Amino acid sequence: MSIEVGSGSNGSVEREGPRDLDFEVLGARTVKYAAAPMLALDLQVTETSGAPIYMIALTIQLMIEPARRRYDDATRERLVELFGAPERWAVTTRSLVWAKLDVLVPAFTGTTTVTVPIACHFDLELAAAKYLHSLPDGEAPLALHFNGMIYYPGDDGGLQMALIPWSKSIDFRMPVSVWLQTIEHYYPGTAWVAVRADTFEALQREKLARGLATLDACVSELLKHD
Repeated sequence: MSIEVGSGSNGSVEREGPRDLDFEVLGARTVKYAAAPMLALDLQVTETSGAPIYMIALTIQLMIEPARRRYDDATRERLVELFGAPERWAVTTRSLVWAKLDVLVPAFTGTTTVTVPIACHFDLELAAAKYLHSLPDGEAPLALHFNGMIYYPGDDGGLQMALIPWSKSIDFRMPVSVWLQTIEHYYPGTAWVAVRADTFEALQREKLARGLATLDACVSELLKHD
């Protein structure tokens, strides 16, 4: 099979190919049987002219847009560590990078739906996790920025390629309950705390010295005697 890049005779990749794509997130859900904590977005992809698509190699930059949501006083207190004093939030509530995702969209004509898996880390040292953990309910304002390559048949049967520009973006308001359910499913009744390696080793020694079964029990004992 001959491969042509773009539609021009000079072999350059098209910046704006002949295929226009629309994106829409249909919903978010917990992936309950993954090897690692994960939720998924159901992404609908539409090629507006109805022409056949061989494949799309899609790259998604998933962002959290904290300025696009209102917060009650209790939530503002939890977010002070992330954004500072509430009176400065007009300046400090900048976009947070959650993930960069690579997704292969298989052959389709018209409209198709693909699953976009998102790893969920409960490391509260990470800004995205800290932000989502601070929301009691409602919706998390997200933005998805798309880039990648569209592969489609040319008029002569050859393989054509076109780039998806970064200007392709959509918003999605993800229910906070989906993230909370995912974390609870994989980390039931627990929270994650980062400590220095020497602190961890000291806790291990103290746990053994006290004859305790877990580090959680050791920390509880130490707090009782604080």
